[in-house]
Amino acid sequence: MDYKKAGVDIEAGYKSVELMKEHVKKTMREEVLGGIGGFSGAFSMDKFKGMEHPTLVSGTDGVGTKLKLAFIMDKHDTVGIDCVAMCVNDIACAGGEPLFFLDYIACGKNYPEKIASIVKGVADGCIQSDAALIGGETAEMPGFYPEDEYDLAGFAVGVVDQKDLITGANIKAGDTLVGIASSGVHSNGFSLVRSVFKMDKETLDTYHEELGKTLGEALLAPTKIYVKTMKSIKKAGVTVKGCSHITGGGFYENVPRMLPEGAHAVIEKSSYEVPAIFRMLQKEGDIEEHMMYNTFNMGIGLVLAIDPKDVDTVLEAVKAAGETPYVIGHIEAGEKGVTVC
Repeated sequence: MDYKKAGVDIEAGYKSVELMKEHVKKTMREEVLGGIGGFSGAFSMDKFKGMEHPTLVSGTDGVGTKLKLAFIMDKHDTVGIDCVAMCVNDIACAGGEPLFFLDYIACGKNYPEKIASIVKGVADGCIQSDAALIGGETAEMPGFYPEDEYDLAGFAVGVVDQKDLITGANIKAGDTLVGIASSGVHSNGFSLVRSVFKMDKETLDTYHEELGKTLGEALLAPTKIYVKTMKSIKKAGVTVKGCSHITGGGFYENVPRMLPEGAHAVIEKSSYEVPAIFRMLQKEGDIEEHMMYNTFNMGIGLVLAIDPKDVDTVLEAVKAAGETPYVIGHIEAGEKGVTVC
């Protein structure tokens, strides 16, 4: 008996590392110290000595059951973008700049080419957010995961000068809410998605005219990364008062997280067109509308609270970053919470 007969192939692990190195190298920043393959990743903080009060911000998350679709479709090169997005978007919401990212892949069997494909997606997400992929772990766990399945999670660290933290504390009645378009379902609500649609290759490979693509392509579309968009807004000279990443719990859970006591958000459903994938989900699943807005992002991945005088500047900055903005509501005085009407 040896480790390989027990289900763990050390040689496959070595090959996975070699295959992923080309993708990891593309994410390097000048602050990264040392090479790939050490026991930890090192990152110099010298560049941030000029900040008055440099403050670290962090985020950790996974991709959730969206991975089930990747298994069925045998497409693994985009879920890494989702993993990065779920972490770095949270950092951007605090006004932070993501610095580096680490991933964790647990699998039933290490197929080096598949692992490398997953890491390529992680690297692509890091490139989109200007974060360095400085480390990670691939754990082969036979008997714990099926041989053809895996889980993917990550952890990101960013920095912000304390005076530039986005806390929501200064949000007040009269402020404007700007929504930035999502790419689709992103990485939340897939347990409900998988209850609505039949999860087999034939169903996912079916083309739908209203989607302009197959159902699987629409559902597997990677989560938008909003780091460069937030940088564009900051560069335009605008102070964002509050920022909410619309993830699990939809509008009803996430928008109040950026609000101070005494501030109530009002979001107008008619202010933008809800993407076809959500209309299809609601119809096919016979899902009550409140549940839709309490589960999914409904086409809005990020919500910003800004001073009304900054609206035009923010809209232009978001467009300059290649994203689509909408004025979707406002802040009223009242009980902390949100009304979607």
